[in-house]
Formats: sequence, structure tokens, C-alpha cells
Amino acid sequence: MDPYQIHTLAELEALFDAPGEAAIKKEVDRIVPVYRQMIEASPFYLMATRGLNGLDCSPRGDPAGFVHVLDDKHLVLPERRGNNRIDSLKNLVDDPHVGLLFLVPGKGETLRVNGQARITTDPELMRRLAMKGKPPQCVIVVEVETVFFQCARAVLRARLWDADDADRADDTPTAGEMLAGVPDSTIDAAGYDHGLDERQERTLY
Repeated sequence: MDPYQIHTLAELEALFDAPGEAAIKKEVDRIVPVYRQMIEASPFYLMATRGLNGLDCSPRGDPAGFVHVLDDKHLVLPERRGNNRIDSLKNLVDDPHVGLLFLVPGKGETLRVNGQARITTDPELMRRLAMKGKPPQCVIVVEVETVFFQCARAVLRARLWDADDADRADDTPTAGEMLAGVPDSTIDAAGYDHGLDERQERTLY
């Protein structure tokens, strides 16, 4: 037992000051023009979902503008080919609630969108979201419930866009090493890594 564990909302709120006016006012129920600019400038977002099999948070990326703003209440997201686990999509079939976090390289602020999602193969949307002549596997339409930006503190603490920290990746395991390092793996790390960059580039779309 942890004697310091927080059990109640009152105990939690006692640890923090009340949110300031800006923290409250920035949250809106639709995509206002300044938030649309952030979405259209972003080449990368994280999607959080939940379902009968648990939680999932996974990345999505494409050239900036790949997320289409249909109107101030709806976003359209292409679902490209990947590892075919489709964890996020399975969750959305179970539970449509979704959370999105948009990042813009070099910018400290991020943008959060919460809403309800549906999966579709609408031919017109599939055509609009095609890349290099290839349509997405399917399309996710998000009905927006809340939108607000997150301040830059987390990105600044992480020095996420700091060029001096760009070599940090050199100290992390390769994809092959990670696959080989999990229990009961039969993956040969060097064999998997050989030509990986080329394979990924060839199968982006």
C-alpha cells in the first residue's frame, strides 16, 4: 500500500493552484480559424483510443495538411497502411471516443482535439485523401467536442526540437534489436534491420 496515494478529487486539487483564465478560455467546442491553422500545419499527430481490449495511443504522419478540416466540427483522417494490428480502429469500433494531439516541428505548443469518431470507406473521402495515387485503407471522421492548445512547457523541458540533441537516437536500440529483445522472439536483429529504411520507404503508401 502507498500511504501517499491520492484517492479523492479534493486531495488531487489541493496539490495544484486553480487554472488561470487563459487555461479555461482556450478550450472551445469547435475548430476556430487559429486552431485550424495548427491542424493544417501539422505533419504528425498522436491518436488515443479505448476499447474492450484496453487503451491505445499511436502515431500518424504525412505531409502537412493531410488531415482535412471539413468544417468547424469535423476532421477527416486518412488511415494509411501499417503493421495491420489496427489497434486504434478496433477500439473505435468498440468505443468512438478519441483524443488527438497535433505537433508542428519547431513549435512548442501542441493542439488537442477530443471527439467521437467513425470509420468509413466513403469513395469521395477516400479519393480526396489519396497519396501518390493510392487511397487510404479507410478514413476516420471525427466529430469535434473540444479543442484547445497545450502550452510549450513539456516540449521545452524535453528539448524536443533542440538540434543539439538530435543524436540521442544513436543511443537507442534499432527496430531489429527491439524485436529481438522481447521474450520468445526468433527475430534476427541484423537481418531485420538490413534494408529496413528502403523497405519502409517503398511501402509508405
